[in-house]
Amino acid sequence: MIRFSQVSVTYPDAAKPVLGPVDLTVPEGELCLLVGPSGVGKSTLLGTVSGLVPHFTGGTLHGRVTVAGRDTRTHRPRDLADVVGSVGQDPLAHFVTDTVEDELAYGMESLGLPPATMRRRVEETLDLLGLAGLRDRPIATLSGGQQQRVAIGSVLTLHPRVLVLDEPTSALDPGAAEEVLAVLQRLVHDLGTTVLMAEHRLERVVQYADRVLLLPAPGAAPVLGEPAAVMARSPVHPPVVALGRLAGWDPLPLSVRDARRAAGPLRERLSGRAPAAPARTAGGEPLLTVRALSVRRDRAEVLRGIDLVVRPGETVALMGRNGAGKSTLLRTLVGMHPPASGGVELAGGVVPHRAEPGRLLRHAGLVPQDPRDLLFAETVAAECAGADTDAGAAPGPCRALVAELLPGVPDSTHPRDLSEGQRLALALAVGPPAAPPALLLDEPTRGLDYAAKARLAAVLRKLAAAGHCVVLATHDVELAAELAQRVVVLADGEVVADGPTAEVVVASPSFAPQVAKVLAPQGWLTVGQVATALDGIPDAA
Repeated sequence: MIRFSQVSVTYPDAAKPVLGPVDLTVPEGELCLLVGPSGVGKSTLLGTVSGLVPHFTGGTLHGRVTVAGRDTRTHRPRDLADVVGSVGQDPLAHFVTDTVEDELAYGMESLGLPPATMRRRVEETLDLLGLAGLRDRPIATLSGGQQQRVAIGSVLTLHPRVLVLDEPTSALDPGAAEEVLAVLQRLVHDLGTTVLMAEHRLERVVQYADRVLLLPAPGAAPVLGEPAAVMARSPVHPPVVALGRLAGWDPLPLSVRDARRAAGPLRERLSGRAPAAPARTAGGEPLLTVRALSVRRDRAEVLRGIDLVVRPGETVALMGRNGAGKSTLLRTLVGMHPPASGGVELAGGVVPHRAEPGRLLRHAGLVPQDPRDLLFAETVAAECAGADTDAGAAPGPCRALVAELLPGVPDSTHPRDLSEGQRLALALAVGPPAAPPALLLDEPTRGLDYAAKARLAAVLRKLAAAGHCVVLATHDVELAAELAQRVVVLADGEVVADGPTAEVVVASPSFAPQVAKVLAPQGWLTVGQVATALDGIPDAA
């Protein structure tokens, strides 16, 4: 169905190809998972299938890509629309209408499908993706995860033979991600749709893949094979694979179910031991206090009765399904939404929605979901220089942080030439300036591979150890298990759980990390905890 013949892509002013050579075939009716570290060319490879590369992105495409016999060099994306459906990392760039139902119908209208067919497919897609209750909603009012489901739905209504998806679950809560993956499984198994999907959250998807295509490094030869065989050598792999490597399991498990079947001896070795207690917070006066907070947007109450106190040295993960109010709460903490009742107070008695911007930034700063909101300069070096100037610091601190988060990225690189995950890491480094006492992050690991997430976690731990507090809204249960001392779960604008991470996530089937599920009822959350414990057992090898 998809054929790559000695394909490589080189962008202007690049010293070497960003991708290739790629020479392989993805057959009809397979789910092929594309994996690799951030910046190795995964999005570029997907773009060659949809025709976006090189027709819209520029650059030079060498070799040949054919989809259902059509050469993507001679067929522009509109000429492939009836065969290839493509959804990129940024759903907002995908939309052309204002409401959910109109967006689902737009592509079919462009192809001139009969009204009766359009109506039936819209209803089918609304049901498939759990969007029926949102059909009349303006897209601008949806959460990031809801927007992502609409973007996927707008492609599904066209019934394409090939689906090209770039990070399709990155903004989805665990339940919504399972729903989307179940739909993809049905399309592959029942309709013979070919799915080529890039994803960093491998813990969600690798067990569903028929084959895995690994891009190990920029310009390196790709590796295509059975999922377990590729995961055994891949530099990026989910926690369940890391646990299997640590324990020496053969065959290597890809799912929690398979790992639990192999985990009996490991549980016995760990019996009587417990994970090290999380680091205690520094204490002191709260950096962030929320009391009985309610927020209304467009006459709807989106937050109600929120109470939250965060102290120096504390890292708190906000979790909950899409639309629960996590992003609204973060924006309220920096004054973007005034309270309808109750209030927010930062250290020193600062009330966010009444404070001058300069004063507010000295107490709290938000890194939003979309990194483009913070990136304006032409080069990485200029972004860093501007951030240091805004912070009133001597040149250098921001660039040092970028080097820590994005090793090997040249100063002259334009932010638009970075991958989505790399742009996010750059945004985390340049804003907010001077790392204020309360640092707020909205979905900070979208597009980040496991190594990049580990680097981010290390930076945030340093900030917490220095007396800052960190509040992050995330669907990444593995990040919460690794980093947060405390988890707050929101549902329909209310706090439904607030407590130590181990207590909250282990009690939740949706938010429990893979290691917790594999080793239950023991209280392990991460592979690192298990490795540390095994190091202390004399006969562990």
